[in-house]
Amino acid sequence: MEQWKPDGWRAKKARQIPDYPDAAALKRAGEALASYPPLVFSGEIRRLREQLAEVAAGRAFLLQGGDCAESFAEFSAGNIRGTFRVLLQMAVVLTSAAACPVVKVGRLAGQFAKPRSSEFEHQGGVKLPCYRGDIINSIKFDAASRTPDPERMLRAYFQASATLNHLRALSSGGFASLQDVHGWNRDFVSKSPAPERHLDVADWIDDGIAFMEACGIDPAGMAEIQGVDFYTSHEALLLPYEEPLTRRDPGSGDWYGCSAHMLWLGYRTGDPDQAHAEYLRGIANPIGIKIGPETAPEKTLALINMLNPENQPGKLTLVCRYGAENVGNMLPGLVRKVARAGASVVWSCDPMHGNTIRTAAGLKTRPFDKILAEVRRFFDIHHAEGTYAGGIHLELTGLDVTECTGGAIALSEENLKSRYHTYCDPRLNADQALELAFLIAEGLVAERAGLEENRTASVK
Repeated sequence: MEQWKPDGWRAKKARQIPDYPDAAALKRAGEALASYPPLVFSGEIRRLREQLAEVAAGRAFLLQGGDCAESFAEFSAGNIRGTFRVLLQMAVVLTSAAACPVVKVGRLAGQFAKPRSSEFEHQGGVKLPCYRGDIINSIKFDAASRTPDPERMLRAYFQASATLNHLRALSSGGFASLQDVHGWNRDFVSKSPAPERHLDVADWIDDGIAFMEACGIDPAGMAEIQGVDFYTSHEALLLPYEEPLTRRDPGSGDWYGCSAHMLWLGYRTGDPDQAHAEYLRGIANPIGIKIGPETAPEKTLALINMLNPENQPGKLTLVCRYGAENVGNMLPGLVRKVARAGASVVWSCDPMHGNTIRTAAGLKTRPFDKILAEVRRFFDIHHAEGTYAGGIHLELTGLDVTECTGGAIALSEENLKSRYHTYCDPRLNADQALELAFLIAEGLVAERAGLEENRTASVK
């Protein structure tokens, strides 16, 4: 690791990084970023890693969610607050079901770049570079807009900084109080088309608050209930942005990627011999690894050894995105191999990316029933293997969008066009995300029961 440097990735093959036509402008942007303050700090990152170690040990649960790709156009305090609120509501539901802390990580304040399956896009006989996220180019279809512009990295930095500032205020300023969040959930249950599915969980939370009050504990006066730890994450895709925000901690001497608390290695860039893995192996942040149908178990094990050679708990999260049709056949074998290797990892389910389809009208969507099916199979597999299904990774928004079909609101393909706002992939709206949280709660209760059975059996 002593030989690692933040720019060492440049000697490796790099996929999904655009070709900037103005090298001098790219250099200036990198130098500017290197002079700016870090967006997050090493102490915060270490605290997240400690909390993820609890997830790896089966004593906590990871909730990771947010935008598919943040945009400059939709940046507002209201949108940030809406997504934060949905994640808080989900976390309260999951905490009650799992009977353990929920580690809350947003896909926020940096999720600007998106990998693409093709280099170019064709419209009306015109061929232009594809849209790669607002940090790189514009979604407008003209030559100037689609040309990669390094100045966009600076705008992304300042938007991320403002987002983090607002999130920190929301996390500690009373917005995240348990009573308020539970009140929002009660309101959701009362208006849900299928409230009978969710009343039990809401009643459990009521009972818990009532028990505290009966014991003389005032929830409104407890700092632990009035505020929350909230972290940020994104895919470490645009390495010219990540490199200048990589800083060395003067106390430990460790390098940290200071663009977010947690970074992940994408599905399309997950080769151990290439640039993105080379960059991520040198930083002390918690790292996610996206795994899907085309990821050979041997490659996953190689990445585990490369990115966490000391097998530190909380360092690695395996984010599984197989799709409802594939997860049952592909995940069990990987779970067994990782367990045999003795690797300490957090197992997290991404039920979004593997369940993307196109409608007859050409819109990308994700059926709610497929999302739920993959989540349930994920929990069933870990229950059968005696391992811990420790997390969920979702693309969602607090906005009232119509991008994913189904759910209790019975959103149809015909409804999609009314509020289809995503720049890239379809997101769950607030009602769908909350409904999924209530349904996941059932799996967490079963997970707790399974773990208790395993502990009892091991003692005998």
